[in-house]
Amino acid sequence: MDRNQVIGFLLMGALFIGYMFYNQPTREELERKKRTQDSIAALQIDTSETINSEIVEEAKTSEIKPAVEASDSLTILKDSLKRIQQVNLLGNFANAAEGKNQAFTLENEKLKITLHSLGGRVASVELKEYQTHDSLPLLVFDADSSDFSINFFQDKKSIRTNELFFIPVSKSQQVSGEEVASFTMRLPTDEKDKYIDFIYNLSGNSYELSYTIKAVGLEDMIEDNSRELGLHWSVHALSKEKNIETERSTTTIFFKYFEDEVDYISERNSERIPLVAKTRWVAFKQQYFSAAIINDSGFDKIDADVETRDLVDISSKYTKYMAANLTVPFSLEEKNKATMRFYFGPNHYQTLKSLDIDLQDQIDLGWGIFGWVNEYLVIPVFNFLDGFNLNYGIIILLLTLFIKLILFPFTYKTYMSSAKMKVLKPEIDELNEKHKNDDPLKKQQATMALYRKAGVNPLAGCLPMLFQMPILYAMFRFFPASIELRQEPFLWATDLSTYDSIYDLGFSIPFYGDHISLFTLLMAASTFLYTKYNTQMSMSSGPQAQQMKIMMYFMPVMLLGFFNNYSAGLSYYYFLANIVSVAQQLIIKTWFVDEEAILKQIELNKKKPQSGKKSAFQKRLEDMAKKRGYNPNTKK
Repeated sequence: MDRNQVIGFLLMGALFIGYMFYNQPTREELERKKRTQDSIAALQIDTSETINSEIVEEAKTSEIKPAVEASDSLTILKDSLKRIQQVNLLGNFANAAEGKNQAFTLENEKLKITLHSLGGRVASVELKEYQTHDSLPLLVFDADSSDFSINFFQDKKSIRTNELFFIPVSKSQQVSGEEVASFTMRLPTDEKDKYIDFIYNLSGNSYELSYTIKAVGLEDMIEDNSRELGLHWSVHALSKEKNIETERSTTTIFFKYFEDEVDYISERNSERIPLVAKTRWVAFKQQYFSAAIINDSGFDKIDADVETRDLVDISSKYTKYMAANLTVPFSLEEKNKATMRFYFGPNHYQTLKSLDIDLQDQIDLGWGIFGWVNEYLVIPVFNFLDGFNLNYGIIILLLTLFIKLILFPFTYKTYMSSAKMKVLKPEIDELNEKHKNDDPLKKQQATMALYRKAGVNPLAGCLPMLFQMPILYAMFRFFPASIELRQEPFLWATDLSTYDSIYDLGFSIPFYGDHISLFTLLMAASTFLYTKYNTQMSMSSGPQAQQMKIMMYFMPVMLLGFFNNYSAGLSYYYFLANIVSVAQQLIIKTWFVDEEAILKQIELNKKKPQSGKKSAFQKRLEDMAKKRGYNPNTKK
């Protein structure tokens, strides 16, 4: 071998020796292993001697007693081996591996919380003020549909609290002079003065539950370099509403990073995403209720993620699976405790906003300007009217009248534009006939010249409609998200938050459903009436009139399929809005519009000298015409 090969073999040998030295067990590990092996060997020898001596004795006495004693000895052996295995797996927490699962309750005016000794966790939460759609107690989640665990390492052993039994230590109804229900669950070790406490505090009129993890005397048990605890929380979300498909389409996970906006997993997706920054809270959000865990100090991003999963094929009892794996900052060298809180309650805008952590942003009020309309206009007016304790059907009626009153100036301007176009219709028809064989741009140029000469802006009726669109869409988001309407009756509707059914078909029609919603029928009929009235008002002809006619018949049919499974409150609002709009136009026509006066004014405008100034729209038309070889000045 040459020198390079010799050096190579020497280096490989040195690495191998270093690896063997680095991975050799410590003296403590060797002693622990020897003690375990000696215990098993001694136990096996003792048990074997006992069994053999009892078998010999069997011939001298009876045939039954030794067999029974031998069976007992085998049971002792199995129990002993099981105990040794628990010690190997759980270390100092092996004493908590066995026990009886017991239930304990914490209650206030709003919540009934059940704690389980297995895991020391919140096993179920009942909201006292609410019921399911079929009048059963409303559970945010129960013991069978949820899991919660704190995870850490002890002597290189992974410890999960959901596998261990806690001991109830103390329960009180007052903390610091306040009406607060308090309960402590303790996870013991094999030493009396070393343990972990889960401390729960529940105030008298709150949806929040304080949760504190406190470690006592564990500095020599839990690894010195452990700076955090793992937290796993998952639920199979229980169905609570009449329409489970709507529930599924509104169930997902929301979360908020520190110094950032609220984010979420799309309701249409089943996915697992990492949390890439320090997180303030994570919420399991359903249509009208949420369960959230909040840490004002923040959850670390290490090994943190959230996940949603569809459960359509599993059971109609559940809507989705939601899970969060979080990292809780924790140090035995400092405060040796971590404090968090849960929110179990309704998705009520003011209630969530009062927490001052942006939890209300999980309520879908629409993006951008649509959300602002709801937040600063619709919700304040709705809450003001709600203060009079009126039926919610009446509140929606008053809200509709208020919004239509605000929009009346735009409605008036739109109607006036339509009236002017109606007066000009004979002349427009004459122009269309005159230029029917000409280039379309030439005909459009002549029409725009007539509008300018008469002082009529054809876009004047469109701009007011644009101002009304934000409110129209805002209401589309507001009613399905309003828990105030949940299980509130009005006329034939038993629940304004979901569809009203006057007849169950017994079968399902694609894109429609298995029932007939009367409010949806009324809304579609009023839409047809409103569109027909506007078509008559415009008195238009040609392709535009044909399009309006098609829309007049097509739109109500489309709305029937789209809104049949939607909130009855929303369909009711659109029905009222259409009726009020037609009424406003009749009032304007009767009291504010004189078509003869409009015609006289148009004739006067025609006689006025033209300034020669052209609108931007007219300039664009002329530019397009020039590109196609048409000169608007020579009209050739």
